Amino acid sequence: MALAVIFAVSNRNGVSVTFWPLPVRLDAPLYLVVLLALLAGFLIGELVGWINGSRARRLARERARRIAELEAQIAAASPPHPAPLATALPARAARD
Repeated sequence: MALAVIFAVSNRNGVSVTFWPLPVRLDAPLYLVVLLALLAGFLIGELVGWINGSRARRLARERARRIAELEAQIAAASPPHPAPLATALPARAARD
């Protein structure tokens, strides 16, 4: 953050940005133009990464559903576990 502040203070000169096919002209400080371009690039990269990750997320959801189905089948097919036997250890005879 400190680096961004130093950059902004050092680059306060105004620049004109034009968008070639359009008759739009934007006058802004250089630091604002550069930081907004970096932010736009970051957001576009995140969007591309999120879109590319959709296949992996879909596969993970499908596999989680399949695992849940298989676990339910295993639970239904396995016999219930017998209750543990309540056995008490015999009392030790006193050695006299």
